[in-house]
Amino acid sequence: MKTRATLIGFTAILMWALLALFTAASGTMPPFQLSAICFLIGSLPGIVVLLARPERLRLLRQPAKVWITGILGLFGYHFLYFTALRNAPAVEASLIAYLWPLLIVTGSALLPGERLKWNHILGTLLGLGGTALIVGRNGVSFDSAYLVGYGAAFLCAFTWAGYSLATRRFEAVSTDVVTGFCIATSILSLLCHLALETTVWPQSGSEWLAVAGLGLLPVGAAFYAWDFGVKNGDIQILGAASYSAPLLSTLVLILSGFAEPSLSIGIACLLVTGGAMLAAKDMIFRKAASSPA
Repeated sequence: MKTRATLIGFTAILMWALLALFTAASGTMPPFQLSAICFLIGSLPGIVVLLARPERLRLLRQPAKVWITGILGLFGYHFLYFTALRNAPAVEASLIAYLWPLLIVTGSALLPGERLKWNHILGTLLGLGGTALIVGRNGVSFDSAYLVGYGAAFLCAFTWAGYSLATRRFEAVSTDVVTGFCIATSILSLLCHLALETTVWPQSGSEWLAVAGLGLLPVGAAFYAWDFGVKNGDIQILGAASYSAPLLSTLVLILSGFAEPSLSIGIACLLVTGGAMLAAKDMIFRKAASSPA
């Protein structure tokens, strides 16, 4: 069960790897407007399930702390990430924001029944090094003029790590509640859009398809899969493996013609893959030992 849940959680990482491609193909829609539409689309599968099986509506009756954690996690992360990108260069902001897998792995030591081992830490640090090579392959230059953006990026990392760790503590809570989190995030994003942005609609059918793809996968199904994975799977392996998202995203962009291959990407591939395998070595050995000869 734990291995299966970990693999389901990893599908969220695979879907997040499509985020950059779909975003690039979605046109020039401002971020909060895009977030509002995508989270609304992302809530539709859950709404369909609840309509088909109305008895599951009772699963939405959860303590206030569950709803506050979920909404702060999904909306808070995106609000802080967009704020960081508005107030700091994208490379530096993204690199800081991607501290969240490291925070998840180290923070998991505080969870009941979890033990933090050297391979978890080393594997995650290798992944962080690989991500730094990918995100900063054209150079990184931190400037005190962007402290607001850097601060928002740090809070962004802590927000997603905190949400993921808190979700593990709510393991008895059904993943159905993610539907509610998505709806609330869509509404709050819409309010931010109306207050801060000018509306821009997609200009072609392909841009609308990209928006739909965002809502169905990286800003939709991925959150359901992540919720199930961190509740029932190995959160330390998922944390370390999360560094494969920017790597896979870059590879997807290269295959799609949006980016060029380079030596740094090749080295990053080795670091991220090696780090994820190192973090997961205990699970790999357990599976090998349990396999029939």
